[in-house]
Amino acid sequence: MQQGKTRRSNQERSDATRAAIIEAARALFVAKGYADTATPEIVAAVGLTRGALYHHFADKKALFRAVIDREAREVAALIEQSAGENLGPHEALLAGAAAYFDAMAVPGRVRLLLLDGPAVLGVTEMALIDAAHGRRTLEEGLTAAMAPHRLEEKAVKAMAFLLSAAFDRAALEIDAGAARADYAYAIDRLIDRLIAP
Repeated sequence: MQQGKTRRSNQERSDATRAAIIEAARALFVAKGYADTATPEIVAAVGLTRGALYHHFADKKALFRAVIDREAREVAALIEQSAGENLGPHEALLAGAAAYFDAMAVPGRVRLLLLDGPAVLGVTEMALIDAAHGRRTLEEGLTAAMAPHRLEEKAVKAMAFLLSAAFDRAALEIDAGAARADYAYAIDRLIDRLIAP
């Protein structure tokens, strides 16, 4: 029994260390960019050794991927929370669009997910991360909203991919100083037209 508690405690400590590394790395990646962030800076920020860092992550790129995956998961979670049980498919898509813009307003998130992520991990790897999180949520919403159209799964996937690109482009523009209201309005109208009977 005591051994089981120790094992859980060790796992909890390991999870806490991993989370602290990811958090410190995120702050540095946002402030300095991936290329200008060195692993000694990350371990210094957490108060660990490089050996401890490499115990949890194979290399800096693996750590960066963990940061990106966490960011993408948090965006998807906020979108999913916005779609309450009382909302119909169309309203859920619109609420999800607003939640996406809220999620992307978190400082540094646009840089991580839309600029540095594709540059460091590549478009294919980012597409896999997106497919596991945000685009999956969007595909589910579109499938529900477009059920009367009886579209093939591959058509819904293509629509979700293109709509996701529109969301990302809008987030980049908003992050650069454009009026969020203009892009939110445009995205809402795009969704309206897309799922119109």
